[in-house]
Amino acid sequence: MQTYTVQTQGVCAKAITFAIEDGKIYDVKFYGGCSGNTSAISKLLEGTEAQNVVKILKGNDCGGRGTSCADQLARGVEQALTEAGVTQQA
Repeated sequence: MQTYTVQTQGVCAKAITFAIEDGKIYDVKFYGGCSGNTSAISKLLEGTEAQNVVKILKGNDCGGRGTSCADQLARGVEQALTEAGVTQQA
């Protein structure tokens, strides 16, 4: 299982960690942010296809910031998949 860390920008969470195994996401942890929301996101995503995480969460905005904790996670997952040579499905 490969573990990744995202150093976030423009959101309350300072970092996000997650793991990808067999194309699925596990162990999502947000460091900072709105704990109720980030905890729920982590639970909902456990075992979800990583490509679907990107599709669902990328572009979500928080308060007009142009990003959100969920969007930052999606960007990190997308980068991890790209680095692993996984082609994104439309």
